Amino acid sequence: MSGEKFGCPVEITLALLGNKWKVLILRELFTGTKRFGELSRGISGISQKMLTQQLRQMENDNLVARKVYAEVPPRVEYSITETGKSLKPILDEMHRWGRQYQIMRSMDS
Repeated sequence: MSGEKFGCPVEITLALLGNKWKVLILRELFTGTKRFGELSRGISGISQKMLTQQLRQMENDNLVARKVYAEVPPRVEYSITETGKSLKPILDEMHRWGRQYQIMRSMDS
């Protein structure tokens, strides 16, 4: 995201969250530090390539921290940064709104 120009703060937020994968990665990391395999198992339908890509972008945007341990085989853990944690109220509100929408849709049918 660095170097990009945005017209308004909503554009910045959308660029950082980008797509459903980033939101789901954040959801997983809000419960604690995870290894790649744990993230992969927790996010249904995401490919390894896509997960790797999204984690790299999120690390570059300071939403996720990556820690590599000097072990054989290497162990890598991902955790949410303070900047990433600051998105929690937004995601909580999205969750609340989504539940409300589900209820309204079920009442319409």
